[in-house]
Amino acid sequence: MHNSRKRCKGALKNILDVCSTVETGDGKAIAIADRRQKLHQQAEDLGSKGFRALGVAYRDFNQDSFSKDDETNMTFLGYLALFDPPKTGIADTLKELQLLGITPKMITGDSKAVAMSIIQQVGLPEPKVLTGSELEKLSDEALMHRVQDTNVFAEVEPNQKERIIIALKKAGNVVGYLGDGINDASALHAADVGISVESAVDVAKEAADIVLMAKDLNVLIEGVKEGRVTFANTLKYVFMATSANFGNMFSMAGISLFLPFLPLLPSQILLTNLLTDFPELTIATDRVDKELVNKPRRMDIKFIRNFMIVFGLLSSVFDYLTFGALLLLLHAQPQQFRTGWFLESVISASLVVLVVRTRQSIFNSKPGKYLLAATLATIGVTIVIPWTPLATLLGFQPLPLSFVLVLGAIVLFYVTAAENVKRVFYSHVKF
Repeated sequence: MHNSRKRCKGALKNILDVCSTVETGDGKAIAIADRRQKLHQQAEDLGSKGFRALGVAYRDFNQDSFSKDDETNMTFLGYLALFDPPKTGIADTLKELQLLGITPKMITGDSKAVAMSIIQQVGLPEPKVLTGSELEKLSDEALMHRVQDTNVFAEVEPNQKERIIIALKKAGNVVGYLGDGINDASALHAADVGISVESAVDVAKEAADIVLMAKDLNVLIEGVKEGRVTFANTLKYVFMATSANFGNMFSMAGISLFLPFLPLLPSQILLTNLLTDFPELTIATDRVDKELVNKPRRMDIKFIRNFMIVFGLLSSVFDYLTFGALLLLLHAQPQQFRTGWFLESVISASLVVLVVRTRQSIFNSKPGKYLLAATLATIGVTIVIPWTPLATLLGFQPLPLSFVLVLGAIVLFYVTAAENVKRVFYSHVKF
């Protein structure tokens, strides 16, 4: 057995709690009570300059093995001051995140002074700080209200990180958490989107949903934008599919009660569905208006229902207008009726995709080139089919010029009406 010296380092508060003496400059030690306030003040001064201060302490033993219980009556030796400046350009990145409707919040085990210094360096306005000791006194309900206005959580314990994330989610937020340490694993798991980096510890990467190959938040910005474009285009498809199917069902079921023949044959219904779906297959490549990606949005079933009803019924109104024109004005025979409704249904459904794909005027928001090409191709194929050998096989026939002109006028009227209904709809229904 021989004399040995055990050293330990850690958060200043924890180190001072296990020290009874502090070493002076001449190698002597005095009671720490006489220096505790000064030591804390020195650490605060370092923190205000952005330095993370770790305390270092030691104790001499006459034994070979040690345990945590031996960390008592130690002598405070000094500080380790670490400086980790924010990355260049991070202030601009955080501003861009805020412009996208994302609120950055800082959760750290560092002291309040260090956290405040970093926040000031990255340019976040008016930081509102909640420390771990203050958080510990709050109930879950109280914390749920505090997290909304707090953007800096300092001196927090690892388990408190998870509690903060859960409180943010309960407050109605979609939460992303970026962390790379062992202490971040539970918070990464609790977040809606856990984000880590390639250089993180394995447990953090395993708990994360996304692992960045480089420590660059600009990657997240691009990811958010692409995600919102995808979400917006997905909603377009949902709007188009639900409204078109609702309108077609209403039209088909209603007119079948009055006709002595089938309004469309089974093969014609399948062809109609195939052709009207073709332009919608290219929706994923469509352009998205800026107002649809400038802030986060959620799937709103009530809004989708209202859209389906309004535009589905509008589609059905013009279907019935087509029925009336074919039967009462043009006195169409069954085969002419089916051909006329097929032409009007497919062409109007294809054109209205260009209307409902945007909140703006159809003339101000240009569709993607693939969507436009697919729409024009569908219209061209639809117009040609009744004049090809396929017409006999499918039960169609060429129509007189009078039919074509009337149907063309109905389609034009429908597209104009859809454009105006869209403007009124979005002025009254918010999403």
